[in-house]
Amino acid sequence: MAAAAALSQLRATASQRRPCWVGTPEVYFSKPIDNSRLVKVEDPKRSREMRQFGIALFCLFALVMPYTWQHFKAIEYGYKIQSLKIQRDGLTEMNRALQLEEASLRDPSRIDNWARQHGMQPPTAGQVIRMDSTLPDNAGPVMASVAPVSVVSIR
Repeated sequence: MAAAAALSQLRATASQRRPCWVGTPEVYFSKPIDNSRLVKVEDPKRSREMRQFGIALFCLFALVMPYTWQHFKAIEYGYKIQSLKIQRDGLTEMNRALQLEEASLRDPSRIDNWARQHGMQPPTAGQVIRMDSTLPDNAGPVMASVAPVSVVSIR
């Protein structure tokens, strides 16, 4: 029932509406145009203006292009310099860490502890022969000598 009442009310409002268009309808007819017999007349003034415009654009391009090229290269070199600085800082830090590690590995007390853990004993008197790099004061010929060598084995 409610649907029928809504439909009758809708019809009543539709009859009160105005039509979609007012006046006479416009009608368009297509007419084919044949321009094949027309000949374009060249305008010398227009062609001269276009030539001047082209030359002006080329000059502007020739002046602006080196500037932009230089600008972009400067930016590119800035990025390269920054990445190389970061790489240098990383290598400096690594070098410092390696120097600290080398210093800790050369520590005589660490070497002595490691040797004692692996069963080594300190040398006795006469087992150590120091090889001095300095020559005697007279700087004459030096006679080679054979010293007894002891073999130390690790078990």
